[in-house]
Amino acid sequence: MCRAKTRLLSGGKRHNNSERLWLSSKMFSCNEVSFEHAFFMPPLTKSQSHHCTQAHDTDHLPRVVIDLERLRHINCGLGRFSLELGLEILKSAQGRVQPLLFAPKTAARYFAGQTFERIDVAPWKKEAVLRMVRPLVQPLLPKSKVSLWHVTHQTSRYLPLDARVPIVLTIHDLNFLHTAPHDDQLKNMNRKLADIQQRVNRAAAIVTDSEYVAQDVKDHVVLGGRPVHVVPLGLSKPCAASNIRPEFAPSGSFLLSVGNALAHKNFHVLFDLLENLPGQRLVVAGKKATPYGEFLEREVIRKGLADRVIFPGEVSDADRQWLYEHCEAFLFPSLTEGFGFPVLEAMQCGKPVFMSRRTSLPEIAGTCGFYFDTFNPANMAAAYWAGMSAFHADPGFAAKTMAHAATFSWVQTAQSYVRIYEQILAAS
Repeated sequence: MCRAKTRLLSGGKRHNNSERLWLSSKMFSCNEVSFEHAFFMPPLTKSQSHHCTQAHDTDHLPRVVIDLERLRHINCGLGRFSLELGLEILKSAQGRVQPLLFAPKTAARYFAGQTFERIDVAPWKKEAVLRMVRPLVQPLLPKSKVSLWHVTHQTSRYLPLDARVPIVLTIHDLNFLHTAPHDDQLKNMNRKLADIQQRVNRAAAIVTDSEYVAQDVKDHVVLGGRPVHVVPLGLSKPCAASNIRPEFAPSGSFLLSVGNALAHKNFHVLFDLLENLPGQRLVVAGKKATPYGEFLEREVIRKGLADRVIFPGEVSDADRQWLYEHCEAFLFPSLTEGFGFPVLEAMQCGKPVFMSRRTSLPEIAGTCGFYFDTFNPANMAAAYWAGMSAFHADPGFAAKTMAHAATFSWVQTAQSYVRIYEQILAAS
């Protein structure tokens, strides 16, 4: 692996502060770009590293940093978003902008065969550190070699060192504002909102996943004239399902819900529904080691449903796909969602989907979903039976749900983001 190092000289030529900052950390290897290298140096060339894959014909393109730090947690929602967006941005950006992936070293495994430059993630690059350093070095910084920085989620701890670099900020949701906090949680809620406001103040444009979140942002954040763009997320192709029934899965008919055991997921209302569906069983797949998860398990026992409700915890992708493909119907009574991936994942398998008529869910599911207008057990049961009757009465309903899910494309998501990059670059 090609590697270049430069150390500070104790004698000879004197260097100013910005040169010292660069010299003290100038280190790159192949297509990896250090944080300082991205701001102080021109793009890598073959004269610097004969193994580098960066092509000369991209040197004239504006350089856009894409924050993919969450690839460190590939199995969480933001990790999946980072992976899918990163893969498609590298394709959609060709000849338009030059992406620089702000990502951990492990990211290389996910982009095999792709040509890209990478800025390494490190604790000292967090905004908590840079906000103290920035006032000292900002007057000394040369013009940045980075043209734009995409902060890909509202809780990101990373912003560009150079305050002149415009930012595109993605806000996936403000769910914490809608989860009926206890008095001792209000302070934490206000702190989270203040943190997001600081990022918004730094941004040139805001992007949300849904119209619902866009309106939520407009209602709770001071935008100061900044544009808000809505870019729906894409839906990944399903993985191969397990060849055999998972050990935890029921042998007969069952209903399915997916999600971590958090209070806003509202899973407990399904237990009352189940009491109105004799003989039916329910699988709730997702992380269960939470206070709400403990509450759910107590409720199941209290209601005498221990033999009808299954909490397998977090399951593999293959097992989750098996559950989607074999469930009788998918239930999603969530109180607040910025988007609602599980709804589309179930529709992708041609299943009837029942959800709350709340937040972004009607926007995402449209007329292909069935809705709980209230959480009264009798009303939920009536909505369930009416929906199942309508689904089975229409031989084309399953195909309709699958076609609807297919309209959510990561290619379209990436292309929309690149267009936003170009708009901000043109304005700046």
